[in-house]
Amino acid sequence: MNFGFIIDNRKCIGCHACTVACKSEHDVPVGVNRTWVKYIEKGEFPDTRRLFSVMRCNHCADAPCVDICPTEALHTRKDGIVDFDDRRCISCKACTQACPYDALYIHPETKTAAKCNYCTHRTDIGLEPACVVVCPEHAIISGDMDNPETEISKLLARETVTVRKAEKGTKPKLFYIDGDNASLDPTEAHPDTDYMWSSQSSGVGKYAKYAEMRQSNKAANGNGLVQIEGRKKPKRVYDAPSKGMLWGWEVSAYVLTKAIAAGAFIVPVVGSFLFYQIPELFKVIGAVVAFVFLAVTGLLLIKDLGRPDRFLYVLLRPQWKSWLSRGAYIITIYGAALTAWLAASYFGYYRLLPAIEAVGLVFAFLSAVYTAFLFAQAKGRDLWQSPMLGVHMILHSVMAGLAVFLVANFFLVMNIGITAVLTFVAVAAIVLHLATLAIELVTPHGTEDAHKTVTMIVSGQYATQFWLGMVAVGNVIPAALLYVSSEYSVVGLAGILILVGLYFAQRIWVRAPQEIALS
Repeated sequence: MNFGFIIDNRKCIGCHACTVACKSEHDVPVGVNRTWVKYIEKGEFPDTRRLFSVMRCNHCADAPCVDICPTEALHTRKDGIVDFDDRRCISCKACTQACPYDALYIHPETKTAAKCNYCTHRTDIGLEPACVVVCPEHAIISGDMDNPETEISKLLARETVTVRKAEKGTKPKLFYIDGDNASLDPTEAHPDTDYMWSSQSSGVGKYAKYAEMRQSNKAANGNGLVQIEGRKKPKRVYDAPSKGMLWGWEVSAYVLTKAIAAGAFIVPVVGSFLFYQIPELFKVIGAVVAFVFLAVTGLLLIKDLGRPDRFLYVLLRPQWKSWLSRGAYIITIYGAALTAWLAASYFGYYRLLPAIEAVGLVFAFLSAVYTAFLFAQAKGRDLWQSPMLGVHMILHSVMAGLAVFLVANFFLVMNIGITAVLTFVAVAAIVLHLATLAIELVTPHGTEDAHKTVTMIVSGQYATQFWLGMVAVGNVIPAALLYVSSEYSVVGLAGILILVGLYFAQRIWVRAPQEIALS
């Protein structure tokens, strides 16, 4: 069996009966929807048209939300339905970033993820989903696509159908007859418009404050339709509320603290392999700083969960395809290695230190880079799919580690030779970072969403943070300071500026891709 949906747009009248039936059947709270109808107006008077499109989970054959879920709260049943178990959900919100169709939401009361589950309680006893039964025009067709006798199989055989974002490779099983790109492609009609009865720009619950849609790129004429190349761009006139920015400051902060935790250990340990004069005190400082910031990383990860009471599920009920689960174990093992190193150093078991350092170094690098693989699983955010992201995260960790020891110049009297080496390596890392950043931003991007995100970063609403905060304060100025002076105060200041720049880098790269509408 392989269940799917067809939306016949030749019949849909935009009555919202499916939305109401879904809310009633599943007790869906106000402000969020498992099924909703989007209205689009296109054309120019008198040649105008209003489109209705039913939006919901696509029950993908290769569902990215299932792969990224760390606790198997989301899973694919044998009949092809993508279902969820809210008893296992920790509300990490990774599924909301992985879904290219904006189909998942966080329940404002239970704080767990939810979505259309094909009314499995009805399907299991031979009934059709509630939305199918209530539709007055029979515009929603459900059934087993593997059975050639079902209506859905016959329609798929004889009608031309389209799906949303086929390029994502998710193999969606929500098909549209007479689907119009103006309605199915979220970039065609941006949410930056005023709707018929309300301004639906507020999110739900704790995420409401992140949900205000940006107006900086809105170019509207008197009737609110965007003018592009002599024609009116399609306009949304009714839609579901924005879910807001579900990964907020906690995620940005955790990526930064994790970079510091990894780099603070990597720099002195690798330095001891290359330069024998590295004092043992450097390793102690690095291990202590790494341990403290790794603990802060763990606290931030727990704080970001909607259900922090369930955080141990990631370790006790892991789903091994998810880089959230893998990352949790990487951080745990790295923390254990740091603890072992500090204990062996404190109690004088110095012969154990090289072996512990080897293990710690491996997991420090893994801690630095695993988030890039996690972001790559978030298929809804195109810029995060960049292969350069892993390179950036390793460089950020090295820069953060170097910054820790540059800042240490404020508190320690360092050997001038060591300071010179730190300065040289820091300048080289900054130059390499700027070079990889230029490659990332200048190279043509594979999707329109990624291109729009880059435009937003370099010349849109994030331009000031990027050019002033990240590039100038975090890279150019500290490189210039380190190049012209080796004074301890100047070196320490450069270290602080590098950390400030890394903060802006994480903030921009976490937030900017989430500004792009997915539905």
